[in-house]
Amino acid sequence: MHDHHPLARGLREPLEGFLRYLALGRGRSEHTVRAYEGDLVSMLSSAQQDGARELGDVGLASLRRWLGRQSEEGLSRATLARRSAAVRSFTSWAVREGLLEMDPALRLASPKRHGGLPEVLHAEQARRLLSALASAAEGGDPVAVRDWALLELLYATGIRVSELVGLDLDDVDLSARTLRVLGKGNKERTVPFGVPAANAVVRWSGARGALLTAESGAALFLGRRGGRLGQRQARETVDAALRALGDTAASGPHALRHTAATHLLDGGADLRSVQELLGHSSLATTQLYTHVSVERLRASYVQAHPRA
Repeated sequence: MHDHHPLARGLREPLEGFLRYLALGRGRSEHTVRAYEGDLVSMLSSAQQDGARELGDVGLASLRRWLGRQSEEGLSRATLARRSAAVRSFTSWAVREGLLEMDPALRLASPKRHGGLPEVLHAEQARRLLSALASAAEGGDPVAVRDWALLELLYATGIRVSELVGLDLDDVDLSARTLRVLGKGNKERTVPFGVPAANAVVRWSGARGALLTAESGAALFLGRRGGRLGQRQARETVDAALRALGDTAASGPHALRHTAATHLLDGGADLRSVQELLGHSSLATTQLYTHVSVERLRASYVQAHPRA
């Protein structure tokens, strides 16, 4: 069990019973059981914060609040869908075992997986976004230079925000203009980037010294206090820059990942290369982006073709 989440006994015992049931009754792998445990500890801790002491105290409202909190933390729809599925199998087991009279998760709407991709910037918007950051960085303020380099890299490579904040100095090869990225499931991949991103990273390498402290280590991107930049700070930086753009509903680093993928496909890159670049384990995930490209193609067709 996770010791760092001291759950009340009335919540912990049903959870332990369910995990035993998964391992013994359903023969699930240790990896799967651990994933369920992580999802359920997260839900139960959230319910406990709201005052739940036993399973019967966990109602639909507290499950919805938990999903809302996750969503604010920027978890993807796919992750939220997996987490709500874990909760649903736990509560229906608890009803069968007589630990719950009613199943609170029956009316828990699962966030639809891929129910619409985030907004994507047009190439012109991406250009304005990055030139605004480049201008702000001209004054040499280290945080402004960092923010510029951060967004240039996100748009150039389409990497995830977790991958971005995990980058160390030696993961960047400026002469080859490639990044070594540690993706999901500890899979490593090499991702190319262009000249504008390289210029921004070079500028940041010069400015990085101003934020350096004993805590910095080898982290490429640093927070204001000198430690490794956290995901939340990176997300806030991206959000602020997108808000300043003023003419897009796009928000968060994931919008830049979607934008990078869409612009590559619009420019004629093949699906397999884009899959490799984004580190998708399944081509089906990458194919979602082609829908965006096809929609845009349709829009420009309607605008441009005399017989549309």
